[in-house]
Amino acid sequence: MLSLNYRSSQPLHLQVQEGLRHLIVTGIIREGEKLPSVRALASSLAINPNTIQRAYEALETEGYLVSEAGKGSFAARREQVGRERRERLLHTFDETAGELLFLGMTAQDLALRLRDAEKGAQREEKEENP
Repeated sequence: MLSLNYRSSQPLHLQVQEGLRHLIVTGIIREGEKLPSVRALASSLAINPNTIQRAYEALETEGYLVSEAGKGSFAARREQVGRERRERLLHTFDETAGELLFLGMTAQDLALRLRDAEKGAQREEKEENP
């Protein structure tokens, strides 16, 4: 499910957070799917449960997870993911696109990459919902 780089300068809770976010965004963890308990995931990764709890809380704040008392944590439905997160990502996208244009890429090059990303997302969605 997740792999951690124990030699990385990036804190483990951020590695877990980014890894789970990636699994949710790519559909590997499906909308509404129950995530492993904090203890179970901590045990499988051989790390402190507080590290997992911190990652789960951050993902819940971002809107990627929904926690239900006594039931656990679940991947949020796409429409539940916060507007604030979307705005932050668009800001990052704008900055990155501006830098790529400065470095010589054309708007056409960027548009092609977006189309490719869209096709990939559509392919994944068809695989999930045949």
